[in-house]
Amino acid sequence: MNWDTIQGNWKQLTGRAKQQWGKLTDDDLQVVEGHRDMLSGKIQERYGIAKDEADKQLSAWEKSADDTWLDADTKARRE
Repeated sequence: MNWDTIQGNWKQLTGRAKQQWGKLTDDDLQVVEGHRDMLSGKIQERYGIAKDEADKQLSAWEKSADDTWLDADTKARRE
């Protein structure tokens, strides 16, 4: 899944981001609104890591994201 898709479906994917980076607050995720640079900054802030490391984590998360995330998150909200 590319970042444009992630950003366009951000509200559906915040749960996945929270699973990956549990120190991020709901407010953090809401403020970020799917903007990659802002999310990287919040990850740096909450985890005390360098920008390069945060970007590496984001790239790995983006690569692992697929359309089933959207389907699964949508189904979970309906239940």
